[in-house]
Amino acid sequence: MKKINLREFYPDIYTTDFFVDVTEEVMETIRAAERAEAAYERKMYRYKAQYSLDCENGIENAILMKPQTPEMLLEEKQLREQLYAAVMALPEKQAKRIYARYYLGMRVSEIATAEGVDQSRVRDSIRRGLKQLAKYF
Repeated sequence: MKKINLREFYPDIYTTDFFVDVTEEVMETIRAAERAEAAYERKMYRYKAQYSLDCENGIENAILMKPQTPEMLLEEKQLREQLYAAVMALPEKQAKRIYARYYLGMRVSEIATAEGVDQSRVRDSIRRGLKQLAKYF
């Protein structure tokens, strides 16, 4: 058993020294956390980083993105419905090709192969359809 001073870890709570016995396992965990924090500080200094270097767990991304309000969700749903209706108002071939490209995520070459036409025709058709959608919106 090792003794640690809780005042070192929680200076806001413990204003005087308060010693606690902890097991070797807990002590090793504390040491590992201290080493990781020191390594992080060295990286921040070495790379002159004014931002977090932790990009693995997505915490920063979650903090930066505001939670959507019900109004925002409703607006997004209505916009999606309008966009879908506008795509379906296009000529049939353009609508199918735009739907395949952007909704289904197919490549132009895959669409051309499925329809048995040249890739340039599919590309031009999609481009014309997008121009019509831009006019609509």
